[in-house]
Amino acid sequence: MKRFLQLSVLFILVCGLVIGALGALAIVMIYPTLPSLEALTDYRPKLPMRVYSLEGDLIAEFGEERRAFVAIEKIPKDMKDAVLAIEDRRFYTHNGIDTTGVLRAIKNNVTGKSHEGASTITMQVAKNFFTAPGVKRNLITKVKETLLALKIEKALKKDQILELYLNQIYLGQRAYGFAAAAQVYFGKPIENLTLAESALLAALPKAPSSYNPYVNPKRAITRQHEVLRDMQRFGFITQAQHTAALDQTLKFKKSKQSRDLQADYVAEVVRQMLYDRYGDDIYSSGMKIYTTIKKSNQLAANQAVLQGILDYENRQGNFAPEKTVKLSDYQGTAKKDVLDVVLDDFEEYSGFVPAIVTDLSAKSVSVHTKNGDNLELAGNAIASVKKMLADKDTSVRKIKIGSIVRVLKVKGDWHLVKLPTVESALVALNPSTGAVNALVGGFDFNKNKFNHATQALRQPGSCFKPFIYSAALEKGFTAASIVQDAPLSFSAGDIGSTESWEPQNFDEKFAGPMRLRSALVKSKNMVSIRVLQKIGPKYAQNYITKFGFSAKDHPAYLAMALGAGQSTPWQMAQGYAVFANGGYKVEPYIIAKIIDNKGNVIEEAKPLTAKKGAPRVIDVRNAFLMTSMMQDVVNYGTAKKALTLGRKDLAGKTGTTNNQVDAWFAGYNPTQVTVTWVGYDQPKSLGKDETGGKVALPIWIKYMGATLNGVPDHTYNVPEGIMKVKVDAHNGSVVYEDEPGIYEYFYHESPPPAAIVELPPMEEPDESIFMPADGFPTSNPLQPEPPTIIEPAKESAPKEPPAVEPSNSPPPTPKGNADASSAAAKVLNPGAN
Repeated sequence: MKRFLQLSVLFILVCGLVIGALGALAIVMIYPTLPSLEALTDYRPKLPMRVYSLEGDLIAEFGEERRAFVAIEKIPKDMKDAVLAIEDRRFYTHNGIDTTGVLRAIKNNVTGKSHEGASTITMQVAKNFFTAPGVKRNLITKVKETLLALKIEKALKKDQILELYLNQIYLGQRAYGFAAAAQVYFGKPIENLTLAESALLAALPKAPSSYNPYVNPKRAITRQHEVLRDMQRFGFITQAQHTAALDQTLKFKKSKQSRDLQADYVAEVVRQMLYDRYGDDIYSSGMKIYTTIKKSNQLAANQAVLQGILDYENRQGNFAPEKTVKLSDYQGTAKKDVLDVVLDDFEEYSGFVPAIVTDLSAKSVSVHTKNGDNLELAGNAIASVKKMLADKDTSVRKIKIGSIVRVLKVKGDWHLVKLPTVESALVALNPSTGAVNALVGGFDFNKNKFNHATQALRQPGSCFKPFIYSAALEKGFTAASIVQDAPLSFSAGDIGSTESWEPQNFDEKFAGPMRLRSALVKSKNMVSIRVLQKIGPKYAQNYITKFGFSAKDHPAYLAMALGAGQSTPWQMAQGYAVFANGGYKVEPYIIAKIIDNKGNVIEEAKPLTAKKGAPRVIDVRNAFLMTSMMQDVVNYGTAKKALTLGRKDLAGKTGTTNNQVDAWFAGYNPTQVTVTWVGYDQPKSLGKDETGGKVALPIWIKYMGATLNGVPDHTYNVPEGIMKVKVDAHNGSVVYEDEPGIYEYFYHESPPPAAIVELPPMEEPDESIFMPADGFPTSNPLQPEPPTIIEPAKESAPKEPPAVEPSNSPPPTPKGNADASSAAAKVLNPGAN
């Protein structure tokens, strides 16, 4: 035994000498290869590109690092103490390597008491500055970092090292340094942090993703309590301070991205544009990009789209959980921990908070949310599942204990909801300048990054008819021209297809001969097709390019009259702006100015505006007449719901495509054009009766109601070259003052006929278009003053365009993401709304 002990001691001594020799050799060989400390002594942090609203509200930051460098003397004592207590409490006494901490870590790891490291703050500085992210850290790397820590300790003072650490460490949400993290998580400067808030931030360096309060709120609070415990245990705070900090309720900044304004789709549009110009340099440039987005407009757009989607989903019903888990599979884990673990895999989107059902009855549902709340929902809060819960056959219930659902706070109360699968988009711009004031590209950018406002080419349906009607006005049609609303039929040979085509009106009814104005108000497909036949599809295809549309997206076939081509909401907004601004084509733009990191303006938008450089593309009279007709769509037609806004200057057109796949509303007043769209990414029916007027128009109304509140009604002036004539509502010919009739606008060179042959009676007399309930005729609401009867010269009166019969022009085969098959007969009835 004595001999064995002697040999053991000798072996240990020899091993110690060998390890010491190898360590000394490593130091001699590795130390000279260590990098220069210039990166520390001349520290210049990379600054991200920031995107702002027009007023200066932060929308987004782009860059590898989100920073706000703060000198050590300006960092609060509580913040420094919290970091030292949990990370390296002997920081001011060791030389870069905490021997006591190393021995403690070895002991705890060997005994299995805990798994921990012994890295000091100095060693973390060495790692953060000199080891590239993602590089596998082997023994040599760790030795280098340790030696580098010793070198740093010799070159810098302790406060300098701590300053670098506090400004460099990654804390989640792309925030580097505690000053940036204070803004990200609490929306306040670091000097205004409370002890409880400082402790939570100090908890993050160990594992930013695991302790992120947005992603794992329970874990974040548990870790914060550990920090406060160590601060009190090692004398950094008193027991009273510890208790007070534990009692404080933390209020995190609502946005995960540390922004003042939710506009992710706007930010991504800007990022792509800047990347195309400057490449990867934008991510460390410190540039400030001021957009044309107005905060109040964007907030209104966000709310309008969200409410529209929610209303649609509520109408559809079909509530189903996203997943159902068996809690019994997590045996041996505390129930509250099981719930949190399950919910870790589900993200919150636009306030739709993931939750798991813990109990339910015929009248209530209990859930545990990802935010850690336990809610019991009843009454209107569970309206989406009331009928299901009331079913006595519990086996048919889709919702069960363990079901993953969503809860949404509506007017202060939580409601059980379904995560939307439908998408929506909104674009609002100033028609005089093209400045985009609000843009929403979908339900939630983090759920679906595809921008439906700028990227989604969809069939516009009847929203496209105004452009065909505008072309017709230039070909001699008038708002009072009589066109037949009667059935059309095309044989397979006529259209070059394997099937015949029999287009229908949305209501599947026909009104016989009717005025063009009435046809637009009632969105009659047969009239639109006949008008396009008369003016020629090729002419119309060329004409629509005046509004910014691409000819290739709208093939020169008869189905163009029904909006069977493809357009984005952005393109539709540009097109409608021509009507709104009196005939000028303006280019939509979203960047107002770009400022470099030194405050210099390097780019500034100087758009060509209506009447100031923008090209005139249609006659002002044409724009006036189209506005007049689209005002009637609002006053009497498919957009009557917009009258709830109590305004007289609104004009627009609904659009619903084949089988209710796409729902649109495009409308405006002289100060703002807004286009809304609703549909599915994988095109499918929105449901029976889910038309543009029912799905998209309410979003438009909510947005315009908010943004036009307090804006005076605009009075449209009748341009020169327009006359107002009393005509027969049945045949469009001139009538005299003592005869019944309506008032209509005409180009001076295209007056109505003095007389016309009697036409067959209409199935639906449309005198009510301008006829109030009392039966007395009124003028067009666009021009409220008493009318003047003008008799056109008989010799100059052109013949009225005849009712047009079908031709053999083939309809197009739709492109893009329309829901139609290649067979023309199945795709050429986008709808009447």
